[in-house]
Amino acid sequence: MSVTLIKTPDDTQDAKVSSTRTQRRRARYLRITKAALADERVRTIGRLAVRHASYIAGGTKVTARRVWDSRSSSRYERMIRAAEAAGLMDEVKEWEARAQAYRAARHRRRLDMLQLMIQAPKAIGLATAGGAGVLLMLGILLAWGSGEVRDVLTPIETVIDLVRLVALIGGIVWDPFLLAAPWITLATVWALGRHQHTAPQWALPASARTFGDTITPSIVVVAFRDLGISALRKAIDGMGDIGAAMLSPIKIAGCGVEVDVTLPSGVSTEEIQTKRRKLAENLNRHEHEVFITIPPAPRTVRLWIADSGALDEPIGPSPLMADEDVTADYYTGSAPWGQNLRGDAVGVSVFQRHILLTGLSNQGKTASLRALALWLAFDPTVDFYIADLKGVGDWRGFLGLAQVLIQGPTDDHVAQAVDMVEWGVDEMQKRIALLEESGATDGVTREMARTDPRFRPIVLIVDEAQVAYGCGAKSLDGRPYGGAKATSRYFMAVKKIHDQGRVVNVTIWEGTQDPTDENLPKRSREGNHIRGSLVLGTESQAKMALGEAPVDAGAAPHKLRRGKDRGTLVVAGEGIPLEAGQASVTVRTHFISGEDAAVLTDRAKARRESVATVHKLEVVQPVDHLADLAAVVGREKRVRTTEVLHRLKARNHAVYEHWTGARLKALLAEYGEDTGTYDGYPVVRLESVERALEQRAEELAEAQ
Repeated sequence: MSVTLIKTPDDTQDAKVSSTRTQRRRARYLRITKAALADERVRTIGRLAVRHASYIAGGTKVTARRVWDSRSSSRYERMIRAAEAAGLMDEVKEWEARAQAYRAARHRRRLDMLQLMIQAPKAIGLATAGGAGVLLMLGILLAWGSGEVRDVLTPIETVIDLVRLVALIGGIVWDPFLLAAPWITLATVWALGRHQHTAPQWALPASARTFGDTITPSIVVVAFRDLGISALRKAIDGMGDIGAAMLSPIKIAGCGVEVDVTLPSGVSTEEIQTKRRKLAENLNRHEHEVFITIPPAPRTVRLWIADSGALDEPIGPSPLMADEDVTADYYTGSAPWGQNLRGDAVGVSVFQRHILLTGLSNQGKTASLRALALWLAFDPTVDFYIADLKGVGDWRGFLGLAQVLIQGPTDDHVAQAVDMVEWGVDEMQKRIALLEESGATDGVTREMARTDPRFRPIVLIVDEAQVAYGCGAKSLDGRPYGGAKATSRYFMAVKKIHDQGRVVNVTIWEGTQDPTDENLPKRSREGNHIRGSLVLGTESQAKMALGEAPVDAGAAPHKLRRGKDRGTLVVAGEGIPLEAGQASVTVRTHFISGEDAAVLTDRAKARRESVATVHKLEVVQPVDHLADLAAVVGREKRVRTTEVLHRLKARNHAVYEHWTGARLKALLAEYGEDTGTYDGYPVVRLESVERALEQRAEELAEAQ
């Protein structure tokens, strides 16, 4: 017989009502819980409970570890692991010998205990008989003296009374002791936990959260232990009280301290770098106050930890302002740019180096780039060609000092800037031709530049270069001024200077904002010798600005604070002092205001010959070198290179006066072609010229 339960409508209604009541009750409890957690009194009580519970749990753990260490060889094993992690093999051998000696001594003690247990009954019997005999002898002597026979048992009775008294006292004290023992133990482990700082920082009262202001080995070890990396925590817990073996000596470094941390096996440096914020908080610091880099030693990270608030203090004024007799030397000098995190002065050698500075808007990029130019202005042998595509007067102090000063953000200003950079390319090619004629193989030397004005250092500066890269206007020949393709006039001119300009004292410095592949092409940014970045938004932008290797090694301009770290640069490349194994350095630059910049340029002008600055280069009608080459080759199947050069000079002597076979070869190479040989003589083939013309036509068609 089976019974089937059927829900009636009333049962269903009751279930719905019950469910609704349950939901309302839960919602009410949730509101009450949220309100309680929002109450500072509840949060204070919660922190108090967590703090003291952590003291007890941590103290118990420390006590248990110490007891275990005293009864086992775990201490020696930890020391061996720590020495192995540090690569100190001699210490490993020493601790292994100590551990072996400890085990041997422990074995002997255990054998002695076994032997004692065998001999104990006999020893106890002999001791009891001997004690009783002594007491009986004393009783006999006492009875002999007093004449009372009963005094023979007096010593034994006295001992019995003493034992009874001790038992009475023990009975009185034992119960209170049993009641007090747990509390005494609890207080002991609580005090030990409090001393060892086993409570989390957030659980401490606000007035007591100063642990970490002074960086000590134990603080660093605890900070690493609490990073949330399981393998690291287990390794540090296994080391016990000798976790500081991971650390090098903590050294004062400027407005902070520096320490190297050797990581245990199974923990990578990359894992530590990704935990920068948590590590800083564990050290009671802000994220921007902790810098993590990778030193030469394997499996090691280097921490620089700033004193609290130190990085918010400005550094001193530029030495250029303090020394009215300042001088500069393009070849051997270093521009006083700022200070590194250690507080050491940072000088930059700009000799034959291309420079790129980037960052977000209004973070000090122009001031940082201008500071280098202001120092170099005190070398009267250097010529400046400047295009300020922001056009708000940041570079107006160079009026009368620079050969060219273009100021403005329009397409016309971009066209003028492109003409300026292409003039630099032409000047570079002329100098290369002169070097080939002279037979010089080491490029332009200092002596050559000092004595021959044709090789004076030329520095082309384009500020806000992203305006040029992003310009969509086209020149009369149909080529765009901007872009990142081979048809872009600005991009190709910059690339050519990057490729060959350094050797003939023609360099280019660029400042650009918010780098992307569109406004800062890869082939352009990779050609710079010095790359610096102010604060950026993302790690991918940091890799564009500095390259992947420096960022992978710890460079982090994307971790700087926008607005607060204005003028702070992360710099990689040549020309700036780096420690062995370091890929970058963080520089806090000296700020030179517009008024101070004008003072410095006035001083520089007083030491240089006056310059009639022009705001626009006279645009020479562009020469189509490839068309001229096709014209002089005509329909001949091949023409000797010397004959081609002769015909080109006859066609336009001013342009082709210094052309050589190498320059002719480079022209064809731009379109994937090359010169050839015939009967042992270099020649230009008609088919190569025709293919080059076709290639250029295809590129122009794609650009349109």
